[in-house]
Amino acid sequence: MNNDILELVESSEKECMSEFKKIDKLCFDKTKKVLDAFHKYEVNESDFNETTGYGYNDSGREKIEKIFSEVLQTEDAIVRNQFVSGSHALTVTFFALLRPGDTLLSISGTPYDTLHEVIGIKDNSSSLASFGVKYKEIDLINDDFNYAKIKEVITNNKIKVIEIQRSKGYSTRKSISIDKIKKVADFIKKIDKDIIIMVDNCYCEFVNNDEIGICNIDIAVGSLIKNLGGGIAPNGAYVCGRHDLIELVGERLTLPGEGREVGPTLGINKSILQGLFMAPSVISASLKVAILTANVLEKLNYNVEPKYNEERVDIVQNIIFNDKEKLIKYVQGIQQASPIDSKSIPIPWDMPGYDDKVIMASGSFIQGSSIEISCDGPIREPYIAYQQGSLTYESGKLALISALHKIK
Repeated sequence: MNNDILELVESSEKECMSEFKKIDKLCFDKTKKVLDAFHKYEVNESDFNETTGYGYNDSGREKIEKIFSEVLQTEDAIVRNQFVSGSHALTVTFFALLRPGDTLLSISGTPYDTLHEVIGIKDNSSSLASFGVKYKEIDLINDDFNYAKIKEVITNNKIKVIEIQRSKGYSTRKSISIDKIKKVADFIKKIDKDIIIMVDNCYCEFVNNDEIGICNIDIAVGSLIKNLGGGIAPNGAYVCGRHDLIELVGERLTLPGEGREVGPTLGINKSILQGLFMAPSVISASLKVAILTANVLEKLNYNVEPKYNEERVDIVQNIIFNDKEKLIKYVQGIQQASPIDSKSIPIPWDMPGYDDKVIMASGSFIQGSSIEISCDGPIREPYIAYQQGSLTYESGKLALISALHKIK
């Protein structure tokens, strides 16, 4: 291990201690919130029992959904292993809420790459567009909503669903805070109270004191192989919000007439509950690694977003390399320090659902998990690495040191 790099990291660590203390307080508060929900709904060992086949009368599944609703501060929730990913849960929600002739409006710019074929931005015969759903979008201005344009579009068009993506995805904008979501939601509802406001909440849970349910939104979606799975849930996602809309999502996930009453858990209940219980601690580790990374890389004269002492909205840390080879080497360094597939060498490839080649380090226990230490980015200017996660602070620190060796 290079002594210069280790000294740099450890000196940065000392500078980050005041930020780390804030994260420790947040972790305590979120742990209490989760534990209070477990106590309120009386989680028992018998709730770990699996159901098969149709999955009728799964008491553990029902408690899980009440607990998720409680911690996210919403009216209801559906939490299922039948959701393959966050993108799948978003897709099911779109198809649950929209009908032919309806219009979907994104007010946070173009959504994440994996939704382009879902919406019809990119041609696909199974897209929303192929079913007659229209689509419009409004870009952010200086990392905030374009209120004048939003008012113009929703006044002059009948909009059924407004979608907001909180995390930046592969864009260069900042992620969107709870305060900004609340402000724009109140603004929209004053103009048209019937518009359904839908939030992509991936990467953002348990990062701030408040959760998405305090906003005047109707429905939100997140993945269990990101924040709330705690690195333990092997797959799945949640959708939370208004009860009537959650019922629609259940009927689209399974079938009309049966909806949320079916869906075998196949023994996953324990993993989901244990993952949620561990989530505050794992998210705390992820945030500390992100803070340390930002401090170190800025000292090495790279642009980072957010800065180490800025307010964070999600677990994602951007490093802007402006250099293709350094992006590739940094990602390879993260993979080299990962617990799984450490000997694998990531290279840019044509990943399904993405327009550009993508390089991705994810030596994780769960395939594609973003709450474990991972780093990825599209091979396009300005060559940004999007780093997220870490099950423990120590393993994330070691991954950072490994990546620094690669770009040295």
